[in-house]
Amino acid sequence: MSESFNKVNVPQHIAIIMDGNGRWAAQRKKSRTYGHKAGVEALKKTIELCISNKVEVLTVFAFSSENWQRPRKEVDILMALFSSTLDSQVKKLDRNNICLKIIGDKKGFSASLQKKISKAEGITKDNTGLKLIIAANYGGQWDIEQASKAMLNICHQQQLAPEQYADLNISDFLSTTGIPEPDLFIRTGGDHRISNFLLWQLAYCELFFSDTLWPDFDEKEFALALDDFSNRQRRFGKTGEQVSLSDKSA
Repeated sequence: MSESFNKVNVPQHIAIIMDGNGRWAAQRKKSRTYGHKAGVEALKKTIELCISNKVEVLTVFAFSSENWQRPRKEVDILMALFSSTLDSQVKKLDRNNICLKIIGDKKGFSASLQKKISKAEGITKDNTGLKLIIAANYGGQWDIEQASKAMLNICHQQQLAPEQYADLNISDFLSTTGIPEPDLFIRTGGDHRISNFLLWQLAYCELFFSDTLWPDFDEKEFALALDDFSNRQRRFGKTGEQVSLSDKSA
């Protein structure tokens, strides 16, 4: 990593849109499946980088609720890859003390895949190292909608008066409840948008966009993102002077 990187200022939670697998494969005159498999390898390396840099939470966007609109053959391949990766990697995740959590509308998956997800989460649930969150059949709008419905159910069940609604926090009903909000968002592949990913949770997140296609995302690119993050001042609505004074008194 570059000398300018301040290791004290490491993001606690990194969220990534892993974009560019298909284009990466096309550049090599390979199938999109080849690109998606290369993307899995890039994720493995990124997990290692997060662990070595003491990042506590890594959330990756693996399959959006809109991705069902892709060609059926590609969707089937992605589901098969998700399933086989769970089979091949869960023991390694467990050995490395990684806690796996899958967020999204799991009802959209086959019964066998739902069972594998539940098993993998169960095996790693007590691990205390990196928390790896995979967003699959996930959309930020869906997350806010399901959280709102859950809040309304609580209001009806407990017969709360309207003035008591303010006591409920929507963050407690999102699929990421109990997990700190992302500090750094990375999107590879050149597009500059968040594509319905963690819409509520990214409110105060620092955004980093890379032209690098996901399978080529390596230690150098990871370092660039962390360097950029470490040189930003996160104000959360305060003035720069207030933040500087707070940092000095800390």
